[in-house]
Amino acid sequence: MLSKYVKTGDKLELETIVNSGDNSEQGEKKNYRSQVYDIISEDQIKIGMPMEQGKVILLPVDGEYNLCFYTQSGLYQCLARVIDRYKADNIFILVMELTTDIRKYQRREYYRLNCVLDMKARSVTPAESDDAPYLEQVHFLDTDITFNNGVMVDISGGGARFISRVQYPKGSNIRFVFSLFVNGKLTEYRLLGRVLYSEELQSRPGSFEHRIQFINIMNDERESIIKFIFEEERKIRRREKG
Repeated sequence: MLSKYVKTGDKLELETIVNSGDNSEQGEKKNYRSQVYDIISEDQIKIGMPMEQGKVILLPVDGEYNLCFYTQSGLYQCLARVIDRYKADNIFILVMELTTDIRKYQRREYYRLNCVLDMKARSVTPAESDDAPYLEQVHFLDTDITFNNGVMVDISGGGARFISRVQYPKGSNIRFVFSLFVNGKLTEYRLLGRVLYSEELQSRPGSFEHRIQFINIMNDERESIIKFIFEEERKIRRREKG
């Protein structure tokens, strides 16, 4: 599938992923420009090592990156890691292994993972909506308020989609709680979201599909969710390879 869209010589961008192992400051994303040097297989490519101000950037082996390819048919994205680096004919080469399938990419969109995760949600009161930043400091109050069960069916760094027996109006804010395994540890998230879409499912009367956008999310929480998505995509890819 890779060779169907990406050709030798195509330009690309590499964006660091949390714990990529490069020398960027913790929590800081870095972007590098390069181009495709060779396509080894549908899972591996060679690219030129990126340069800044005339200096080669030695990206580390096992570093993980979000790749965005500029092709004749548009932008395509995948996740990949560095498996080798060397110099040949005065050209510094990175060998990259794709860890997710390549797919059409729209800027400002986050990579989205299909999932089935238990979650709980409740409407945010008008008083809470008037002081959203304050909400981030009063998680303990949630223990006194009834949450409704739901099932999250996809998640990204920017939001989520879930099914619930309770309908939350479009444009309203909700508080929701869910847990993810990240780096082998179960982490609970208590986030605030804005409802972008809310409709009853035709196939399941009484159940409602919601799409929400995270609001006032901390950077470390967003990066942790993206890390979870990355790990799950790698597990799926390994299973598919069998």
